[in-house]
Amino acid sequence: MPSVRLLFGPILIGVFLNMILYGVLLVQIYHYHLTYKKDAPWIKYLVYYLFAVETINTACDIAIVFQPLIDNFGKPEATMYFPTMFAAEPIVIVAISTPIQLFFAWRIKLLTKSNILALIVCALSITSLAGGAWTTGLLVKIKLFSRKPELHWPALVWFLSACVADVMITVVLVFTLSKRKTGFVATDGAIEKIIRLTVQTGMLTAFFAIGDVIFFMSLPHTALNFVWDLALSKLYSNCLLSTLNSRLSIQSESGFHPTYHKQGVSSSGGARRPGVSAAVFSQSKFLSHCDRS
Repeated sequence: MPSVRLLFGPILIGVFLNMILYGVLLVQIYHYHLTYKKDAPWIKYLVYYLFAVETINTACDIAIVFQPLIDNFGKPEATMYFPTMFAAEPIVIVAISTPIQLFFAWRIKLLTKSNILALIVCALSITSLAGGAWTTGLLVKIKLFSRKPELHWPALVWFLSACVADVMITVVLVFTLSKRKTGFVATDGAIEKIIRLTVQTGMLTAFFAIGDVIFFMSLPHTALNFVWDLALSKLYSNCLLSTLNSRLSIQSESGFHPTYHKQGVSSSGGARRPGVSAAVFSQSKFLSHCDRS
């Protein structure tokens, strides 16, 4: 049995990170709601779905620390059993990460015209979803902290598939966008910014997933992996919102003015600077296809 410090310290830090990132997410969602009212309905539904599930996730995380540290303070069961809401954590995280990864699989299909690459990302994402559901089912069954090593296989399926999907999304998008440079300074600058954003967001979630796996496998009798685990869902949502909210600033810097219509963001706009046409900018479809279903 780990010490109280190694048991609840990482969990508490993980919940703190989760709450901080939840605040950041609320600001991003509010900005998105005000700025992108004409996005495609399914994009908006995805954002509002993430808001609802992330709110549930935050409530679960609060319950995870409240039960052992307040309700069961000083009682032996506080250090013997997983908090009741811990079982909900894996399934809620994959309920957030899976649609986000599928969203980026759709973006990959638009950019590369490759069904195979998109299907591989989808398969990895669905595998991660299955691993998260498996982990939740096993948590409901084992209950005891001392049996945490029994979670290794389902957790490995969950995190490794998610990590590979995140890395693949990042590599494919960066490679594809790098080939779309045109020689126009403004357009290439916009594409460079998209690439930086892709690397920063994609590798951040992969880094946390890898950290979770390493700590989970190497220190099975501690809770150190929960520092990474409890913040993971908020990273996925913040990364997606960061990508969506960056569109207007990137388009503005490139001199491209998108035309908005009732379905979403059109890729047919006027160019403010000579030589930077809508046709050229549409090569960075990563940002300009939110009007397509």
